[in-house]
Amino acid sequence: MSDTATRGRFSWSHRLYIRIYLAMLISLTIAGILFATAWRINTESRQIGPSLESFAAIAADVLPPADASNEEQQEALNRWRQRMRADLTLYSAKREKIASIGRELPPLDETQVSSGWLGGGPPVFAVKLPDDRWLVGQHPGRRKPPFSFFTTLVIIGLAMGIGAYPIVRRLTRRLERLQTSVEALGAGQLSTRIKVEGKDEVGRLATSFNRSAARIEALVDAQKALLANASHELRSPLARIRMAVELMAADAQPEMRNELKRNIGELDQLIDEILLASRLDATADTVQVFEPIDLTALVAEECARTDAQLETQSVEIPGDARLLRRMVRNLLENARRYGNGTAIDVSLEKVANKVVLQVCDGGPGVPVAERENIFAPFYRLPGASEREGGVGLGLSLVQQIARAHGGEVVCTGREGGGSCFKVTLPV
Repeated sequence: MSDTATRGRFSWSHRLYIRIYLAMLISLTIAGILFATAWRINTESRQIGPSLESFAAIAADVLPPADASNEEQQEALNRWRQRMRADLTLYSAKREKIASIGRELPPLDETQVSSGWLGGGPPVFAVKLPDDRWLVGQHPGRRKPPFSFFTTLVIIGLAMGIGAYPIVRRLTRRLERLQTSVEALGAGQLSTRIKVEGKDEVGRLATSFNRSAARIEALVDAQKALLANASHELRSPLARIRMAVELMAADAQPEMRNELKRNIGELDQLIDEILLASRLDATADTVQVFEPIDLTALVAEECARTDAQLETQSVEIPGDARLLRRMVRNLLENARRYGNGTAIDVSLEKVANKVVLQVCDGGPGVPVAERENIFAPFYRLPGASEREGGVGLGLSLVQQIARAHGGEVVCTGREGGGSCFKVTLPV
């Protein structure tokens, strides 16, 4: 299917960039409307000068002259109220109250020198008449704005921010879940999948991720199965070769016989370690059920096989006895193989909530730059001879077994020369 046909299956509403663009436009439109409304309210509240001048001229024609009695002034205000429906108070030129209608209004103070808002802001206005009298009034429907213009802008900004957050968060939350799933897949959790939400770019990306993750998991599983089956099938011809060597032992030269036995032993060890590594890989994502293991006795038995010197405490941990025995045996074999015949020192102790197993030798040691690489499968130090034995899987298995038990292994230098392998396991 062509890209054009694929794009045609999705409407414009299924495009993430369009949704973000529309959300931005809607937010700006609402912000503009609210801003214009606030500006208009504030402007109407401030712009009163020209209208008050006209109002003063009308009031001068409607009201009696300044020398009329207070009763006449009051009657004029009463008649005017019937048409204006406003609260009014009339003051003399000396700022003395003459007449009043409606609700009680704030008094006219000395700071008011021209027509405008009383007190500097709505809703009460003061009009200076041509004869120096003052008319203070307020329309019943007008109220003082609850907030200043700046405060209104701040409230609009907060409202827009709060309103836009759910939209933005909904768009980014799926990206965060996708990021978490990608990191989990990169960490080796091949069964990771993402819930597909929506039909936009993120939804299609999630679908592609799930399809790719399923393909990767299938390929890795197939590789593991192939490796395990091939290793298992190698045992049959290897057994026949071993039998043939035994039958021809009487006629073969000692050097050839010993070389054949050594090669067969290496092949047998390689197959055994490959099978174990495959099993550990296959069960890496499953929950392991361990049983209490007397680690002190297990380590002591393996040290007796290699004449290693042991300093230990009574330690018991949950684990798999067969795997832990292989871990200890591989460490001891590695120390014997590369220790140049020096003594092997083993210590086992409990520190806080952890058990520390340490195997040290007096060999040439491991360069600092290589102390991480030696745990990689089939890795040998530069210059190491294949005739020294080993297939490069021993320390890799040690690391796998330690991690399968929730622990870790590191290689360090030893004072005076040599190497120490330190395994830390939880109790």
